[in-house]
Amino acid sequence: MDKPKTKYRIPIIAALVDTFGLSPLWAIGIALFLVGLCVVATVWVIRSAPPRIIFITTGPIGSSFERFADAYEKLLAPHGVTLVLQPSAGSLDNLQRLQSGAGRVDLGFVQGGLPKDAKIDGLESLGSVAYQPLWVFYRNSTPISRLAELAGKRIAVGAEGSGAHALAVTLLAANRINAETAVLSDLDSEAAATDLIAGKLDAVFLMGDSAPQQTLRNLVRVPGIQLFSFTQADAYVRRFPYLSKLQLPEGAIDFSKNLPAQDIALVGPTVELVARKGLNPALCDLLLEVAKEVHGKSGLMQRRGEFPAPLEQDIALSSDALSYYKSGKGFFYRTVRSFWLASLLNRILVAIVPLLLVVFPVMRFFPVVYRWSIQLRIYRCYRPLLRLERNASASLTKEQVQDLLRQLDEIEESVNHLKMPVSFAYQFYALRGHLAFVRERLKAAIPA
Repeated sequence: MDKPKTKYRIPIIAALVDTFGLSPLWAIGIALFLVGLCVVATVWVIRSAPPRIIFITTGPIGSSFERFADAYEKLLAPHGVTLVLQPSAGSLDNLQRLQSGAGRVDLGFVQGGLPKDAKIDGLESLGSVAYQPLWVFYRNSTPISRLAELAGKRIAVGAEGSGAHALAVTLLAANRINAETAVLSDLDSEAAATDLIAGKLDAVFLMGDSAPQQTLRNLVRVPGIQLFSFTQADAYVRRFPYLSKLQLPEGAIDFSKNLPAQDIALVGPTVELVARKGLNPALCDLLLEVAKEVHGKSGLMQRRGEFPAPLEQDIALSSDALSYYKSGKGFFYRTVRSFWLASLLNRILVAIVPLLLVVFPVMRFFPVVYRWSIQLRIYRCYRPLLRLERNASASLTKEQVQDLLRQLDEIEESVNHLKMPVSFAYQFYALRGHLAFVRERLKAAIPA
């Protein structure tokens, strides 16, 4: 004799059908929904992985921006992240590249004090990483104490696109010096320094974003060329809030030759590490850790541990950066040595926790509601059954008993049509046993 073939059902579907009494179609729908949630979470974990290659726009060769980026590149490499350096004209050029999206640029160094018409949509700051002093070298027989004394002179204000150019034009304008009251030149730092030494220029404005550090150190040593000290530094800082007052101590550049020969007051903005919105949060933490190692040391213009810092200028700080400054690295990044493994674990946690917060309450609430609804169906059958049993206790005629039996048949018919999950089989068969019990009571009540 052939054994009856049992229809195979997927375990999760069988569990839903047997536990909750659902139809196979509903069980399949719920199973597909749960599988879909898992697939979406898995795809998100894969697609949200940090990129292994990021691009940074820096500055001219030899500039402080390029030196910063070189250091970042070396420190990111052991973590499996390749940083591609893209030279630029300086701070404003970096800003334009980031904002326009021309080429593939993820990060860039931008100094504070942006022009009023600068476009910063779609950008976010990871914080300030360094001071950027403005160096003004001039040729004069006696020291000058105010920028206004440069009126009528030949002045190099830096190349277009550099932060030096933007700040120089702003400060000169505050002293009523412009193209009509002086001869302004847009020469780059190297050409401007050469012309100043040759006597073709009277003053040059230089900043680290566009001038090699060696150029600045060389100019300090040239006889007849002096470094301007901002005696009005406090006033400049109040007038232009993005500026900071800085001090170059006596002898800081060369102890043996005592260069400079006295303390020099300088002004300058801070440099911000700026990213396009949408930078991977894991990369944000890693970049700030690298920035701490690169910029956290003491220097001519800063104290140890002063940078990076959540100093917000024109561009708003990203929420990920704010979280880092408040709490430091995340748990996995602190405890797991591998950046990529920590990133994977963190993404899995981010994907699973919201899923569990939604699915678990639903899965706990659904069985309670479902059991309550099934029990309510059973209780509804017991209500008329109890009424029939009470009536059977009275003295009844044969016709009255027959009428009660018809009512009992109707109750039994409705019970037979109830859909019960396997988990309620005990209560269902107990109900049918009670129906049989009442039937026997009614039959016994029929008059002889």
